[in-house]
Amino acid sequence: MTTPPPDTQAQPDYRALVEAVRDYAIFTLDTGGHVLSWTPGAQKMKGYLPHEIIGRHFSAFYTPEAVARGWPDHELQQATASGRFEDEGWRVRKDGTQFWANVVITAIFDAQGRLLGFGKVVRDMSERKRLEELEASSRRMSEFLAVLSHELRNPLAPVRNAVNLLRVDPAVPPHLQRPVEMIDRQIQHLTRLVDDLLDVGRVTSGKVGLQLRNVELHDVVERAIEATRPDLDPRKQRVETDLPAEATKFRGDVTRLVQVLQNLLLNASKFSPEGAVLRVAGQVNGRLLEIRVTDPGCGIDEGGLEDIFTLFVQQSASPRGDHGGLGIGLSLCRSLVELHGGSIWATSPGMGQGSTFHVRLPFITLPENEPPRPAAAAAKPLRVMVVDDNRDSADSLAMLIQTLGHEVFAAYDGASALAQAASFAPQLALFDLAMPVMDGFELLRAFRALPGMEQTTFVAMTGYGQPADIAQTRESGFHVHLIKPVDLARLRALLADGAARAAP
Repeated sequence: MTTPPPDTQAQPDYRALVEAVRDYAIFTLDTGGHVLSWTPGAQKMKGYLPHEIIGRHFSAFYTPEAVARGWPDHELQQATASGRFEDEGWRVRKDGTQFWANVVITAIFDAQGRLLGFGKVVRDMSERKRLEELEASSRRMSEFLAVLSHELRNPLAPVRNAVNLLRVDPAVPPHLQRPVEMIDRQIQHLTRLVDDLLDVGRVTSGKVGLQLRNVELHDVVERAIEATRPDLDPRKQRVETDLPAEATKFRGDVTRLVQVLQNLLLNASKFSPEGAVLRVAGQVNGRLLEIRVTDPGCGIDEGGLEDIFTLFVQQSASPRGDHGGLGIGLSLCRSLVELHGGSIWATSPGMGQGSTFHVRLPFITLPENEPPRPAAAAAKPLRVMVVDDNRDSADSLAMLIQTLGHEVFAAYDGASALAQAASFAPQLALFDLAMPVMDGFELLRAFRALPGMEQTTFVAMTGYGQPADIAQTRESGFHVHLIKPVDLARLRALLADGAARAAP
């Protein structure tokens, strides 16, 4: 039996196949690098018609800098030596625009091994390059925001300590109480801006994680309202609630949910007149929990209902002509709600008619398996050591702790702290992390090597508060991670907990 000749009509037409490719520039060069053939894909990518480019040297596709350093010829030399050369870099179109290209040059030899020319395949990788640059930019922004928050928190720390000292000192004259409260409110505002700025960096870089557990709706709302009182009280504004009578538990991160409601209430306060009544309502509809924050303020026009959730976008005006803020609060709210698997949106009848922000969350609960917490021991006087190279920060915190009834030793470097460690024997030690010569991590290792420090509670003080920073201090052996500036309630709780640890 004879084999029938191949069906030539069924054989692929490789030239037609190559010319049909539009996403790659495929063309050939002679041994000197001059263009021999030109496909429609090459024309689409590079912009040259065949008669405009055939016969020209392929260095026309390279930047002047690449040509000056002889890169085109280097590519051909490498392809000749190895048979193939691959590179990525900027290439130039006919109109002068640049694009990021992946380039593969293959040397073509005859049967005797003589070089005939080169085949070149170019792929436009501009979109991938753009995404990589965005990711790199996001990382740099996250790092910058972390450093910025640290540098802003450091000078805030001694100011907050000094204000807290004035708040707890009974000798402060009554006529100074109001200025002290004013300073404290502004410090809280600055701290909140720093925290929001840092959280935006965490969200955009995907570093925000939720600590999910069963939370109670009434508790979340009450905490948010309490956190906004320093802003609402001077404006004689108040909050009314309409919540389910029974306990309403659902899965969530209590800190982040309080942050969402606090931002919504502060936004409502900002755009409402003095004496306004803000309302927080909550109800369960099947498997969904909806929380509404309503204000009687200046309202939102229809075109702005979506824009207000865009990062750095701010509503144009408030009743007080207040244009303050960074335009990140509502964007942060949306990100945190969406991390919970929920949604957030705004409604408004129109300008001058108030607005309502709706938060919708999944109404699900987690199994209750948390062990009961032991009752806290009564606070007793402690020996507390504060170590911080910022003298104002160390001294102000030491004075505040002393006023709260504890014995304090302040040191400004690791060596001084170690020199007094044995004689003072601190039960609670607060170490700044970013100290010169001996940082807080080195100081902790040195202290733990000393006898008698087994019962000491070690606290890391820092302006950095990202999850990675907290994990690092925990892994290094610190019991507590304290973010500057120190909140008075947080400090009281820390001292009470230290007393409980020190109790026999």
